[in-house]
Amino acid sequence: MEKSTNNIRNRIVSIDITRGLVMLIMAIDHIRDLMYNAPLNQNPLDLSVTTPGLFFTRWITHLCAPIFVFLSGASAYLSFKRKQNVSYSRNFLITRGIWLIILEFTLITFAVWADIHFRIFMLQVIATIGFGFIILSFLLKLTPKTIMIMGLVIVLGHDLIQTLLANQQFPGKSELAPLLVFTVIPLGAKTILLIAYPILPWLGIMLLGFGTGKLFEMDLQERKKFLLRVGILLVAFFIILRWSNLYGDPFQWKIKNTVFFTFLSFINVSKYPPSLLYTLITLGIMCFILYISESASNYLSRILIVYGKVPLFYYLLHWYLIHTIMFLILFAEGFHTTDLFPNESSFGRPLRPNGVSLPVMYLIWLSVIIILYPLCKWYGKYKADHPGKKWLSYL
Repeated sequence: MEKSTNNIRNRIVSIDITRGLVMLIMAIDHIRDLMYNAPLNQNPLDLSVTTPGLFFTRWITHLCAPIFVFLSGASAYLSFKRKQNVSYSRNFLITRGIWLIILEFTLITFAVWADIHFRIFMLQVIATIGFGFIILSFLLKLTPKTIMIMGLVIVLGHDLIQTLLANQQFPGKSELAPLLVFTVIPLGAKTILLIAYPILPWLGIMLLGFGTGKLFEMDLQERKKFLLRVGILLVAFFIILRWSNLYGDPFQWKIKNTVFFTFLSFINVSKYPPSLLYTLITLGIMCFILYISESASNYLSRILIVYGKVPLFYYLLHWYLIHTIMFLILFAEGFHTTDLFPNESSFGRPLRPNGVSLPVMYLIWLSVIIILYPLCKWYGKYKADHPGKKWLSYL
């Protein structure tokens, strides 16, 4: 019994540490969008204009969404195993999925764009997880192995379908595109829906998380060995497939003027939608993070656990906090309310140059996570002290 108890405890801790880490990294990207002193339409991964610091500031945040989605699937499996009740788990996944979708298109949409007119609705990671939960709820009677195979088929094969969709004559192109690729759908004269996280590719990652959830029931040392081996395998597969330039990403890597920028081209893979190569490298790194987290017991791991236990609570708060800081900086720079919101996609930022340098941006990021720490710690304790309040499981 003691061995089993420790195994469950370590499993929860490793997931919380990893989830906490990627939640903190995620804030870097959002602060960059809102505060970095560069044009909004400048792609930080464009090797013709970027700098190494800016490139990696954006690239490291590639880890966040796939790890979060994968761990959402793994957590759904662990919850399902604890309950041993298909009907209960299905109802929970459906209601939680609907709740996440509602949150995405209300509180989160306003937090992202700060637009009271709601001219842009964007299907991002939260709503995609919500749709994934709903679809997963109808698959619970299948074995985890079957669900894992379904996830593998989607992850390995959706790039091929996207290639076919590039053909304008492909049958069903308009119907399939919103499920597979970044799509803009007009909802009226002044309102659009941006499908930034098409459901099918991300569903594949969630199904992989659920299908491999048994990993977290293994003995600690066996689990660590497995994570290390899988991490090495995924990264090796990424290197071989990327080197070939044959399949797995819509953009090939190219030799640049320097070895370093050639390396940047090699690792510059597509997130929208998540290509096979993107998924391989991010989930490979996730395995290494989980491997390290399994035995972590130090001050940093205890801090990360605080955020990892309340990811949705943190996600909501951090958007409102960084948008508030953005407006304070703009006013400090001499802008007025009439300068704000030049268009619906500016996050409220003026068209004239504004924002802060990369080092200052990182100082703001550090301040944000420090400010949110006591709030996340309080909420985590409140949840732990009130297990009977079911509504807490939705936030």
